Amino acid sequence: MKKQFSKLLQLGYWGLYAILLTVLFLLLTFFQKPPMNFIYWWRIMLGFAVLPGVIAFYASHTFLFSVYLRTRNAFLLLLLFILAALIATFAGMTVLTLVIHTTYLTNDGIQGVLGLAIPIAFLALVNGLIGFVIKGFDSWFHDIELKEELNQKNYEMELELIKSQLDPHFLFNTLNNIDILIEMDSAKASGYLNKLSDIMRFMLYDSKTDRIPLTKELDYIEKYIALQRVRTSNDKAINYLVTGEPGSKMIAPMLFIPFIENAFKHSNLRAVGAVDIGFVIEERKVVFTCDNLFIANGPFQKRVGGLGKELVERRLALLYPGKHNLVIVVDESYYRIKLEVEE
Repeated sequence: MKKQFSKLLQLGYWGLYAILLTVLFLLLTFFQKPPMNFIYWWRIMLGFAVLPGVIAFYASHTFLFSVYLRTRNAFLLLLLFILAALIATFAGMTVLTLVIHTTYLTNDGIQGVLGLAIPIAFLALVNGLIGFVIKGFDSWFHDIELKEELNQKNYEMELELIKSQLDPHFLFNTLNNIDILIEMDSAKASGYLNKLSDIMRFMLYDSKTDRIPLTKELDYIEKYIALQRVRTSNDKAINYLVTGEPGSKMIAPMLFIPFIENAFKHSNLRAVGAVDIGFVIEERKVVFTCDNLFIANGPFQKRVGGLGKELVERRLALLYPGKHNLVIVVDESYYRIKLEVEE
């Protein structure tokens, strides 16, 4: 949709540009005797208006706009506009010299050169400015389209996550384990109930925004892991380590939990080191790893990617375009995830 819209926008502009040059030719035929030949007119316009306009337009459209987005430097943009106009002007004057056999570049002197170069440069600047504006409008339209797609994907992700983590099995097993704990250690059981309440509150309310503090995301994950520990008496089944300080870093909510949930769903928690989860927090990057020992010949091997793998990957592409790296490796008994996310 975006590419089609962009092409239609450009075709529409060049169609109007051609119509304008044709109208100018028709106006000139009323004042020039004998009237100028239409083919000869377009040969002149090729070097005077068309080629310089195309060069300046696409220099702005494909290069200058992206440079400005990266630098936000208006002075640099102005210099590049002037440079593009000068290159376009030289190209146009060269074509005029070759096509209609004039000697503007050699024998007409500085006045002849300037008399031709100034209007060509002006047309190039105008076309460059229009190319910049059209690219800006195209980018704005793309951002709206991307935001709508992201909202839809986030909605789909929420549905998938609610299905996968608040399903009856998860709630039943957690509540059943807490119920057993009530007679053995009521204070501990109460603590687990609070954790379950916090998890549900986070999923239903706190995860609605585009970004949340990394500290809140890690707190949610820690509580989720704590509830999973209730399922086993093996205190060596789960390893969880956070290296580095989250500080004021922000992250997309529930970015890592699909992988963590998938690891617990397909692991044998009776084994030592069944699930190993780690975070390394660097200055501008968060590295997440999740390894789990899966049951050989079990259902996990039939669905290696876990729940909604394609949806998770698409969400990553939308939230962190060009700023994430996801690696999934499956060996004989381990399913390994490594996800790097840059700010």
